[in-house]
Amino acid sequence: MDKPFTGGCACGAIRYSIAGEPLFSNHCQCRDCQRESGSGHGSYMTFARAGVTVTGEAKHWDMVADSGNVKTRGFCTQCGVPVYMTFAAQPDVFTIRAGSLDEPTRYRPQVVTYAARGNGWDRLDPGLTKFEGMPPG
Repeated sequence: MDKPFTGGCACGAIRYSIAGEPLFSNHCQCRDCQRESGSGHGSYMTFARAGVTVTGEAKHWDMVADSGNVKTRGFCTQCGVPVYMTFAAQPDVFTIRAGSLDEPTRYRPQVVTYAARGNGWDRLDPGLTKFEGMPPG
């Protein structure tokens, strides 16, 4: 069995363990991710929900994506750190913030999404494929 991906919030009140490899890893430059991260983008890893275990209690807030689908963001009620996202239209996936990993060096971004909304000062790896919005399919 491969080593699980583990992590959580800054204070340790929320912890997760994820079996399996990520389905998708990206930097997202949409305005929602910019606002939530307080920077130019959010960095994420998406996994099959079946392999995810979460302990601790998160506070949730919903927002509507450009697609019209609801995405729910989970953050710690103690330290306020955003940890994960779920999607009403894709209940079988679970997305974590790459910075919440115990070993953030395991994060390997594949693409940049919403590059059309990126700021000139947010310079990401030029070798990554960039999509104006979300990739097709």
